[in-house]
Amino acid sequence: MSDVLPLGPDELLTTTRSVRKRLDLDRPVPVEVVRDSLEVALQAPSGSNQQGWHWIVLTDPEKRRAVGEYYRKAFTAYRSSSLYPTTRSSGDADRDATQHRVADSAQYLADRMGDVPVLVIGALTAKAELPASNQAGMWGSLLPAAWSLQLALRARGLGSAWTTLHLQYEKEISELLGIPDDVRQGVLLPVAYYTGDTFKPAKRQPLDTVLHVDGW
Repeated sequence: MSDVLPLGPDELLTTTRSVRKRLDLDRPVPVEVVRDSLEVALQAPSGSNQQGWHWIVLTDPEKRRAVGEYYRKAFTAYRSSSLYPTTRSSGDADRDATQHRVADSAQYLADRMGDVPVLVIGALTAKAELPASNQAGMWGSLLPAAWSLQLALRARGLGSAWTTLHLQYEKEISELLGIPDDVRQGVLLPVAYYTGDTFKPAKRQPLDTVLHVDGW
C-alpha cells in the first residue's frame, strides 16, 4: 500500500484542489499508487450497485500526447467562445481576478496535458446514444467515484484536476484507445505529484447565498 498523509476528513475535503501549474511533470508516478487510489474510489456508490464504471489509465507517452493534443484543441475553441469565464465581468473585482488566475492556469494545463505523467479517464457503460432527457441518474454512477479518486490521490500526495473538454473529441479518443461504443467517457484527470508544500481551502461564496431551507 502507498503512504497516506495524516489528513483529517475535513482537511482532506477542503484542500483537494484542482492542480494545474503545480503538477510535477518530471517526477514519475508509480502505477501502484494510482491502483491504490482506485481501490478506494471503487467504494463509491453507484445506481443499483451496478458498478458500471471503467478506468482508463494512460502512462504511454504517445497516447498521452495524442489525448493531450485533442484536449489542447478543445481548450483553444473554448477559450475563443463566449462561454469562457473571463469574457464577461461578474461585477466583483476580487472574483474576476480569481477567474483570470484560474484561466491562466487552465491555459497552462491545456498546453501541457500530454506531458502529465498519468492521465486517468473515468468512463461508464451506457447506451451508445445518450438520452436527451436528464442524465443525472446515469452520471451519478460515475462522478462520485471520480471525486473519491481525486481525494484518494490527494491523500497520497498527488494532485489532479477535473476536466471534461476532451469530450468534444470523445469519439476520436475512444477509437485511439479502443474504448467500446457502449462505454462513454465522463471525466479526464491529469495526475502527478505536486510541487510546494500543501494546499489550503479556497475562497467561496458565502453559504447563505446558495442555501435554501424548506424551499427556494
